[in-house]
Amino acid sequence: MSNLTLILLAAGSSSRFELDVKKQWLRIAGQPLWQFVAKRCENIGHFEKIIITSSEEDIEFMKNHADYTFVKGASSRQQSLKNSLAHVETEYVLVSDIARACFSDAFFKKIISYLGKSDCVVPYLGVNDTIVYGNETIDRQKVKRVQTPQLSLTSALKSALLQKEEFTDESSAIVANGGTREFILGEEDAHKITKIADLKELTCLEPPSDDTFSGTGFDVHAFDDKGEMYLGGVKIESAYGFKAHSDGDVAIHALIDALLGAAGMGDIGIMFPDNDERYRGVDSKELLRIVVRKLRNFGFVIINVDLTIAAQKPRIGDYKITMRKTLSDILNIDSQRVNIKATTTERLGFIGRAEGVGVIANANLKYFDWTKI
Repeated sequence: MSNLTLILLAAGSSSRFELDVKKQWLRIAGQPLWQFVAKRCENIGHFEKIIITSSEEDIEFMKNHADYTFVKGASSRQQSLKNSLAHVETEYVLVSDIARACFSDAFFKKIISYLGKSDCVVPYLGVNDTIVYGNETIDRQKVKRVQTPQLSLTSALKSALLQKEEFTDESSAIVANGGTREFILGEEDAHKITKIADLKELTCLEPPSDDTFSGTGFDVHAFDDKGEMYLGGVKIESAYGFKAHSDGDVAIHALIDALLGAAGMGDIGIMFPDNDERYRGVDSKELLRIVVRKLRNFGFVIINVDLTIAAQKPRIGDYKITMRKTLSDILNIDSQRVNIKATTTERLGFIGRAEGVGVIANANLKYFDWTKI
């Protein structure tokens, strides 16, 4: 059994990446970046366990992709690492960032080959340019650009992170705690993705696949003589509304399910449970905005949507154009890509008896193409 655990840090907000898409969700062929990096590491090294830190927002969706150990991260890199170390039982631990994706097999194996030779083994690169700190020119031969992965004695790293000071890498914490550090020459290709421009430095990343992902949503709501009626984000002139925990916009609810289904992100009941008081009476347009933001964060682009509203009453023909415009604004697509159809059930069933409304929605998504930035 291997005496080594791998920790990949992927809980960051990508605030410096300057896109709505989180860099960990950029698709490499059909895989998100974090999974692409994890698979590469898994194929090169032999680990007892692979741990991936994730933000609270991302963790459940990550679990749908792979069978690793997922740990909820924190607002700082150091705290995320501490959370993960609580799940490490091996003597040694290898820590890296998912933003460092294009290391070679030889580089990765070389780091692991130093197992047991120091409290922390650190790859580094030198500096070719003149370095000035404040007003002082520094000897560039003494300057090192520290990389990851870093290989640490688990006990030394756990002890080092008990310090109150925040460190930007494992080796600095270990040295500050009295531990030893050994530098080995790093690799230029192991470039870290911090900003959009960094993507052009990485040659190992394939463009995202051009697959289309389709989802279907269905919802019904009974009429209620209290409240107002909203359909497709538009107020409908009516003497009755819908029985619902939220505002009862059955069209948006079906649309949300279609979008979540296409992305493989569950359903509206999981994301916005009807026993959560935060969503009592909520405007369904706000729920749709949250879903659209999540889709974008997770690397999806909406292609088009199509809704069929089945209702004996009210008549919605006069509202279709307004619905298309309202929904297209929220979905960030042209209104021609939002189709609204209305039908009756020829007076059959609860819809035909004018007891409620049913809606079927379809949505198509694709991956965000980061190569066209």
